[in-house]
Amino acid sequence: MRLRSEVGRRIVGQQNALDEILIALMAGGHALLVGVPGLAKTLMIRSVAEAFHLDFRRIQFTPDLVPSDITGTEILEEDSASGARSFRFVRGPVFANIVLADEINRAPPRTQAALLEAMQEHRVTAAGETMALPEPFFVLATQNPIEQEGTYPLPEAQLDRFLFDIRLGYPGAADEVEILRATTGNTTVALEAVLDARQALDLQRLTRDVACAEPALRYAASLARATRPDDPSATPLVRRYVRWGAGPRAGQALILGAKANALLSGRLHVAPEDIRRVAPPVLRHRVLPNFAAEGEGITADRIVEDVLASVGEPRSGIL
Repeated sequence: MRLRSEVGRRIVGQQNALDEILIALMAGGHALLVGVPGLAKTLMIRSVAEAFHLDFRRIQFTPDLVPSDITGTEILEEDSASGARSFRFVRGPVFANIVLADEINRAPPRTQAALLEAMQEHRVTAAGETMALPEPFFVLATQNPIEQEGTYPLPEAQLDRFLFDIRLGYPGAADEVEILRATTGNTTVALEAVLDARQALDLQRLTRDVACAEPALRYAASLARATRPDDPSATPLVRRYVRWGAGPRAGQALILGAKANALLSGRLHVAPEDIRRVAPPVLRHRVLPNFAAEGEGITADRIVEDVLASVGEPRSGIL
């Protein structure tokens, strides 16, 4: 895909994370990028935005950020001729096609919640009026590990609105050398915009048209249900270490993500590997480990691995 290769001209390594961002955008979902500072999370999102001919806005989340800094605010204006005063709503940075919520967990939950309606319904209610956001609309957020000082955990309701939770690790040895070479010289890589708003919407519609047979729907539902400790299909690990599991929105994300992955792979049908490919970024933030898990070092990723190993794939090779 030309979009993937264009962004890859600037981003060294992190191919897995880049693919997951593109899958999320093709599926029409939002993505959360989690990693320690210095892993090019913000640069990766900026590069993706440049490859789209779309309106892009960045919001730097800080402890003193308030909801109106995101959605917009009313200002009082006075007519110079008549002296009459009236309120005018000034739209905030959320009114864009791609919104970068940078270090989203640096702001308190009240401010984070300002994105809830926008992410779910693609609209904003402010000053007594409901206003539609431009389409397509994506929120790409970065988050520092919650163990770092000055961070606030995202509310579960907001986490669930992210299609993917994407994890970035440290680069390999060869990639790190290439990063040093590319970022310490005078050469800058300018990216070409390869998709506009209409084409992005067409790509989303094409993604939804990818064939997905009944076994795929049952497999995705089985994976989501197996993460719930009170479900009969839950594994012993889930029963012991999970406080609550993924809801129905996880199944929707599995199918949409699988369709996008199939399309990115050049296929017009969903195969079992597509669902398994997107299961970790779909499920890891929708599975809440309990205190016993935290005490014994059992992570959400470990629980997702257990579910994938326990839930059998459909018998047919192609779903």
